[in-house]
Amino acid sequence: MWTIAALAIGVLSVSTSGPLIAYATAPALAIAFWRNALAAGVLAPITLSVRRGELALARTHIKICLIAGLALAAHFGTWVPSVKLTSVATATALVCIQPVWAGLITVWQGGRLGRLTWIGIIAAVAGAAIATGPDIRAGGPALAGDLLAVVGGIAGAIYNIVGERARAVLTTTTYTTVCYGACAAVLLTTCLALNTPIAGFGATAWLIIIGLTVGPQLLGHSMFNYALQKVPATAVSVIVLLEVPGAGLLGWVWLGQTLSVPTLFGLVLVIVGVAVVVATPAARIDRRRLPASDL
Repeated sequence: MWTIAALAIGVLSVSTSGPLIAYATAPALAIAFWRNALAAGVLAPITLSVRRGELALARTHIKICLIAGLALAAHFGTWVPSVKLTSVATATALVCIQPVWAGLITVWQGGRLGRLTWIGIIAAVAGAAIATGPDIRAGGPALAGDLLAVVGGIAGAIYNIVGERARAVLTTTTYTTVCYGACAAVLLTTCLALNTPIAGFGATAWLIIIGLTVGPQLLGHSMFNYALQKVPATAVSVIVLLEVPGAGLLGWVWLGQTLSVPTLFGLVLVIVGVAVVVATPAARIDRRRLPASDL
């Protein structure tokens, strides 16, 4: 029962990410910076007090974490703005294609994928094309948001692949502390370079930023990590995909966002395709941990 409750809380937490970002009046890059900076601030005291020895003994892996943090900054720096430009459901679905990109990167590195994995990849890509069709024809901000979400998904896949070696050695707390800190530093630099304000927001915006940090960034994936003690990683990874319809439903209730029938069909095809990629044993993609690109 506790495992089911943990999964439910996890899905609900990550599903709120897109709607909260879209609702917040703060700049997208500022939101991306603060949610990572605050998360790193919460985790750093734990890492420095309990895992200090781990930091000293794993300098090579810490360097990998820093590189992964750069990829994570690219992920957040593109996906968070995408939510403000296109629909919550579409942005969430497109960024969740990360396992597809990870599979294609595996092939590029000389790996091989099974037939079912390729079917899943084709289905997910076709679904993405169908879902974004109306935005492609209309152009404008929605199309830009779709493209940013795709880039965010690619960056998220790179983040997971780069960090795979470090995650096999470091604890989750240490890994995420370094990655979130590096990510926040890159995003802060980007905000300063682009003259993006990182303060002066209203109380509602700050509450949303705190909610994003506590909910999707910390609580959501903590619940998934807890569930991994009882449920196979593949099953949990598939369950995480429920954040796509969850985000879409919240976007409809909170923001009044509606989707056309072709777009809905495309999003369903994306979910099915990604689920096949994640669940196919022949796919040489690391499933020991959930994608850590926390939406």
